[in-house]
Amino acid sequence: MTTPPRYPRDFRGYGPTPPDPQWPGDARIAVQFVVNYEEGGENALIHGDEGSEAFLSEIVGAASWPGQRHWNMESIYDYGARAGFWRLHRMFTAREIPVTVYGVATALARAPEQVDAMLSADWEIASHGLKWIEYKDFPEELEREYLTRTIALHTEVTGERPHGWYLGRCSMNTVRLVAEEGGFAYISDTYDDDLPYWSRIADCDQLIIPYTLDANDMRFATPQGFNSGDQFFAYLKDSFDCLYAEGGRMMSVGLHCRLAGRPGRAMALQRFLDYAAGHDGVWFPRRVDIAEHWAKTHPPTAQDRPSRMEKGAFIEAYGSIFEHSPWISEGAWALELGPAHDSAAGLHNALVRVFRSASDDKRLEVLRAHPDLAGKLAAAKRLTSESTSEQASAGLDALTDAERARFTQLNAAYTDKHGFPFIIAVRDHDKAGILAAFERRVGNDRETEFAEACKQVERIARLRLEAILP
Repeated sequence: MTTPPRYPRDFRGYGPTPPDPQWPGDARIAVQFVVNYEEGGENALIHGDEGSEAFLSEIVGAASWPGQRHWNMESIYDYGARAGFWRLHRMFTAREIPVTVYGVATALARAPEQVDAMLSADWEIASHGLKWIEYKDFPEELEREYLTRTIALHTEVTGERPHGWYLGRCSMNTVRLVAEEGGFAYISDTYDDDLPYWSRIADCDQLIIPYTLDANDMRFATPQGFNSGDQFFAYLKDSFDCLYAEGGRMMSVGLHCRLAGRPGRAMALQRFLDYAAGHDGVWFPRRVDIAEHWAKTHPPTAQDRPSRMEKGAFIEAYGSIFEHSPWISEGAWALELGPAHDSAAGLHNALVRVFRSASDDKRLEVLRAHPDLAGKLAAAKRLTSESTSEQASAGLDALTDAERARFTQLNAAYTDKHGFPFIIAVRDHDKAGILAAFERRVGNDRETEFAEACKQVERIARLRLEAILP
């Protein structure tokens, strides 16, 4: 049996109601700073590369020089190691705000004093790959080899293997390869949320702590980015204010020694540090602290995801969502399902697509599969479990003799006129409301009632899904 195409990207995430992160100290926001240490790991002829670096420098739009050293580019990177790093180090240690370093392994190996300062300040040193180069065209096996070499060199230089990973210039295989390695508390090669989340990768639950490219000094080195420190500060402030007002969020700030370490930008960063620290309820963690907190407070939970279910299990689980009509769930399973369909709203959308695209005769079959309200099947206890529960929720299992007689009379009149039973999402109404709708709708023409009955069938399906899915 071949599973239809499945869409891998997750457009749902936490949906409209993100979880309460329960940050330590009841903090409203976690503000996390990353210092990218790349100087000495970038493309350069003396590093064995084919050409010079062309990314994230003062030379906007720079091109690689094949076969040549680019003296200006190298010296710009050198500034980050010689001066920029120490300016950022003083700034953060003076305020006792810890950071996470994304350290390129070969760059760390060429920076023993900087590494010593990171360790002395109790900064987390996460991995930023072996070299600060593009990996998008790497064969999978070569990238796996680089991953192994990265961990080994990182461990030699820092004394401990990295617990966090961010490659940045990654390939489509990067996140999977890192998850398969199995030793990382978190991966940050995504930009898709304001909170950490668990992702099922390589048959394991991998924690993802998204990073940022917007609250990031890299925009000083891109077209239409930040042109002054004031713009950088204003953007960081606005981001903080929004997330602080919402509460229960995480803010990442990305820094580079050769960019934010320049004096004219460092002052803007300093103003933001003081601004954020001036608010109550702000937690300044390292990324590994966030990972440890999330794993303890929000551990991964097992969930049968509709988009990942085999056909038989899918139909068994959702075949009765539309009354006695498993062909609808069978049709939904054959669609291009993905993570967005692993919620009540998402799976409902897939199911109703099949229902809506069916012929009038097929939809009429669905309508006729529904029982009369408080009818003979209910009295004989022959309703589906869903219908039994729904009718009981509105008190239709406890009618007076007069009420039962009136329902029986209306059932007969409605069915004789329209050719299908009266259908209403009883969980949306009480007994009196149902009876009032019955008496009103029995007088409608068949076309109007057919359309209304179909809407009610879809509503019933939504309520049934909400009882079993997020």
